[in-house]
Amino acid sequence: MPRVAVVGSGPSGVYTAQALVQQSSVPGVLVDVLDRLPAPYGLVRYGVAPDHEKIKSLQNTLRSVLEHERVRFLGNVEIGAEGLTPEQLLRLYHAVVYCVGAARDRRLGIPGEELAGSHSATDFVSWYSAHPDAVPGGFGLGTRSVVVIGVGNVAVDVARVLARGAEDFRPTDVPHPALGALAGSAVRDVHMVGRRGPSQAKFTTKELRELGALPSAEVRVEPADLALDPAYAPAPADRTGSGPPTPAARPPAAVNRRNVDVVRGWAGAPDQSRARRIHLRFFLRPVELLGTDDGRVTAVRFERTAPDGQGGVRGTGAYEDIEAGLVLRAVGYRGVPIAGLPFDEATGTVPHRAGRVLRDGAASPGEYVAGWIKRGPTGVIGTNRSCAKETVSSLLADAPALGARRIDGDPLDALRAAGHHPVEWPGWLAIEDAEAALGAELGRRSVKIPDWEGLLAAARGERGPSGT
Repeated sequence: MPRVAVVGSGPSGVYTAQALVQQSSVPGVLVDVLDRLPAPYGLVRYGVAPDHEKIKSLQNTLRSVLEHERVRFLGNVEIGAEGLTPEQLLRLYHAVVYCVGAARDRRLGIPGEELAGSHSATDFVSWYSAHPDAVPGGFGLGTRSVVVIGVGNVAVDVARVLARGAEDFRPTDVPHPALGALAGSAVRDVHMVGRRGPSQAKFTTKELRELGALPSAEVRVEPADLALDPAYAPAPADRTGSGPPTPAARPPAAVNRRNVDVVRGWAGAPDQSRARRIHLRFFLRPVELLGTDDGRVTAVRFERTAPDGQGGVRGTGAYEDIEAGLVLRAVGYRGVPIAGLPFDEATGTVPHRAGRVLRDGAASPGEYVAGWIKRGPTGVIGTNRSCAKETVSSLLADAPALGARRIDGDPLDALRAAGHHPVEWPGWLAIEDAEAALGAELGRRSVKIPDWEGLLAAARGERGPSGT
């Protein structure tokens, strides 16, 4: 009976496990879903904004897979330099599928990026999502102005969380310390800034519209920013019959018209004088973070950009400073190498062919990848399903040769003998119970336990810290 390890319990890992147990060509496959954290679900638990309850409900779908009779969740198992090596895993399983995502944020690479008050949006999301690796001490929100660099869905999430009232998050699972910080926030202006225009931004229209639905905040857009966008500026009327429009006036081939229409509506809206303001800024490229003598960020210097006629932008030599006591960069993710596994630094992925890991250009028997570590941080949650199916198809084609290799006993016994302390599914259920109890204690619904000690204590059935 073949045994497969799936490393990572986020959507790509769970969809991989699902594809393995639902296929019929290799009956009886047993799947262990390993995760470094004692809690499953990956970014669905630790990356989806707390007020996106519909997306967070995907946990119920993932849960049904992890409760399958031939699937076993083993949390608190480290893979890589600090834990099991890929070589050791192949001694315990016939095949290993790495679904470890893209955990590192991209850097800006500009002066001042290391100033106090400059963080990745990933760190901020981890803080309000109660990730046990979140920035120690959390985030002080004592500044009036915040700059969020980036115009994707993560940037939109971060801007929305900063601009919402804390009471909106009380019914959610936001950890209590983060809820307190949001309640005491002095933030009044959130500047979300992109180097290109709204037609080239990465946010989805649904996410974008949510910004305009906040009762405590208004969205402001500079009409001069929009006028630069090829999808916004109409072609000059006097060019009729005189040849094609200029590159700056020709709409791109795949313009997201809905985004442009939403932003256009905000540009013409009157001032509503609400408590907080979200400023959507475009055609500004960050060039430096400015700070005090003692090393704290005070502003971001941007260079004004303009369309270059080729789908990109060029610098104009004009600059603008935006005040900020907190700067959050949301400019993308990249994969993190696992010791002992090939890694392409240029793409931030593991080299592969149809999901088969490549070592020196040749497929490595028994090693596979799926999800962002396979294809890069692209697509939506559902994209992971087809990605996983492709990898599983490759694995099943290799199954006769893989199954001929002998492995000894139950991998769980070997993990324990090697000094690991896996959190099994009953341990995760105990964490859920502890978080429900913590919420009741605080007069809220279920509240996440935000630290390693508390999670592991809860998994053992012990009472962890109060979370306050």
